[in-house]
Amino acid sequence: MEVLFGLHPIEEAIRAGSGRLDRISIARERRDARLEKIAALARSAGIRVALEPREQLTRAAKTDAHQGVIAFLRDRAFLSIEDLLVPPSDGHHRFFLALDGIEDPHNLGALLRTADGAGVDGILVPERRSAPITPTVAKTSAGASEHVRIARVTNLVRSLEQMKKANVWVIGLDERGTPDYMDFDFTSDCVLVLGREGAGLHDLVKKTCDHLLRIPMAGKVSSLNVSVAGAVVMYEAMRQRRATSVQPMTAPAPATTKKRKGLGSL
Repeated sequence: MEVLFGLHPIEEAIRAGSGRLDRISIARERRDARLEKIAALARSAGIRVALEPREQLTRAAKTDAHQGVIAFLRDRAFLSIEDLLVPPSDGHHRFFLALDGIEDPHNLGALLRTADGAGVDGILVPERRSAPITPTVAKTSAGASEHVRIARVTNLVRSLEQMKKANVWVIGLDERGTPDYMDFDFTSDCVLVLGREGAGLHDLVKKTCDHLLRIPMAGKVSSLNVSVAGAVVMYEAMRQRRATSVQPMTAPAPATTKKRKGLGSL
């Protein structure tokens, strides 16, 4: 059974209402308002809460950084790519994220957190050569891993081809790509593909992309950390998409005034 720890991630998991929380254990030695709030939220959601020795929580979490609370989660039910491609009811243009072999759990957690904040509609994660959704990922994501829609796919290239057939543009991020990410139009259905730490996109994944974008670098290093690079582009996409959805403000029509007659008027 998966374990989640930390005040904020567990609070977010309760609020997500995914049904994955089986029970919560709170350190018997610790008492504060945040823990009491989590206990109250859990009980109101029908989740069992137990007081346990802190040492027992440390053994279950395999770390002493659990902040006095851990949650036991049922196995995650991942979505399929078909689930992600269901047309949205409001007709908005969709923006997806695909991760090509992200192996660092901290990078994966940071990307899930950013994806949630940037309004990403779904995330593709390959079954192999990718970090699993571990407690470290969940904690780094600050609970976002319980909110975002994740599809695990056996073959990322095949899944990207399936997205292309559904009229979704496949956009890769590569330091040798062109144009700059700021010059690309993200206001249509598209999926942003991010590659491995250091090595970038696999060759076959790169060939599958419709466009390869780059982040211009003004300093001495050639690229950013993948989670930072992903955040930069995701928020640019959100900026563009919000700009197109907001109706421009129009100046109010000037008030009509009664024409005043001057000297000599009839």
